[in-house]
Amino acid sequence: MRFTTKTGKPENAETECLVIPVDAAKPEGVAAALDGQIKGQLAKILAAGDLENKPGKVLMVPGLEGAPATRALLVARGKSKELEPGEYGKMVEAAATALRGAAAADALWCLGEVPVKERDTYWKVRLALHSLSSHIYRFDLLKSKHDTDTPLKLKRVSFAVADRDERTSVNRAIRHGSGIDEGMRLARDLGNLPSNHCTPSDLARQARKLATQYESITTRVIDERRMKQLGMGSLLSVTAGTREPARLIVMEYKGGRTRQAPHVLVGKGITFDTGGISLKPPAAMDEMKFDMCGAASVIGTIAACAKIELPLNIVGIVAAAENMPGDGATKPGDIVTSMSGLTIEILNTDAEGRLVLCDALTYAERYKPRAVIDVATLTGACVVALGRHASGIFANDDGLARELMAAGEFTGDRAWQMPLWEEYGQTLHSNFADVANVGGREGSSIVAASFLSRFARKFKWAHLDIAGTAWLTGTKKGATGRPVPLLVQFLMNRAKVAQ
Repeated sequence: MRFTTKTGKPENAETECLVIPVDAAKPEGVAAALDGQIKGQLAKILAAGDLENKPGKVLMVPGLEGAPATRALLVARGKSKELEPGEYGKMVEAAATALRGAAAADALWCLGEVPVKERDTYWKVRLALHSLSSHIYRFDLLKSKHDTDTPLKLKRVSFAVADRDERTSVNRAIRHGSGIDEGMRLARDLGNLPSNHCTPSDLARQARKLATQYESITTRVIDERRMKQLGMGSLLSVTAGTREPARLIVMEYKGGRTRQAPHVLVGKGITFDTGGISLKPPAAMDEMKFDMCGAASVIGTIAACAKIELPLNIVGIVAAAENMPGDGATKPGDIVTSMSGLTIEILNTDAEGRLVLCDALTYAERYKPRAVIDVATLTGACVVALGRHASGIFANDDGLARELMAAGEFTGDRAWQMPLWEEYGQTLHSNFADVANVGGREGSSIVAASFLSRFARKFKWAHLDIAGTAWLTGTKKGATGRPVPLLVQFLMNRAKVAQ
């Protein structure tokens, strides 16, 4: 889909769909101007009561006699003069949904005229672009016939702008939003691929493909032989039961100064998780193809940053492996030595994500990073704690955590900081090794983060547990592309990019 800007009076524009905000009590702004053209038809429609005056309610009106527009999508804004961001979000979501099923090939978007508390035009366009892009996303790469039941007719959305300054802001929002959308689409595609089409080697190929698309990206892939030389006994313990070789994928995006310390993103890339010898129950095990969504979001974020040409240096490290039962598989009670030198007693082979991440975190030390953020579908306990609305943040630096939460609040890709107190880590005591890989059930998402924190003491670090936000279940099953928007916004903020 193309996104453009359009100046001039919206009511005079030739478009197949004019998307306008309305107050059911009285047409104002673009709605009032349109109503003047069509001799009060709009006021009569609103007076009839067919559109409830609440944000999120819409009404499609065809056949606008006297206006250049073929049809108008009326989007209720409610009675408030200035909306809360969440109320405006309902308007945007409802409009995007309606356009997805409409017969219009192009639309002129005028919802930007609605005032939103503490939000500007740039934010409103970013939100609209994200919602529209999400609604047109389809994953049908592996279907013999593409989805033709509801073909998408919408090809272009133009944002109405009042003047040159607003056009500059809107164009900036389109460029940034389109870059983030590209990263999200990539993350969703990778997450939705089944494990027989998305192995550790496939992830490595995708990372190499990015390096051919963007001169700013270089990719190196570390194989199991080299991992063994590096002492990555923890990561290798996870892949011991499968024929698919593990891969440590290192992507370097160089958009900043040569000597600028990089930000490092570390992604959990378990392309399928059976639980290993600690086998998972069969119900919904197919969803364990999504256990590499942390890796997918890191790859997607790197792609988005390259598209936007972010002036930062960023390193993406993906620890990719399968976790399978087999005659060589790691057994509960086995003890392995991590790259850091710490020995780990593996009491549960289904707590494998932390085992691949800890070696990747140690590997990140060599970059002397400004900050390290690991991203992982790590614990079901985080889903219990926060549901599917927010990702969990655990950090050894509160300032870093606050920056991540602010980025999530701005983009709607929200996250919430959880405690990381010493008491939780005490449950990881082992009689036979330096640390166990699991503790008790209580507070287990915090215990998992406490385990990782032992390998992140040499830099500012945050852990994002995205087990509840990386994919949806049920009839809407599929990867969400989160937390690509949060991560890119955080990096944009760090780079002080004009917004």
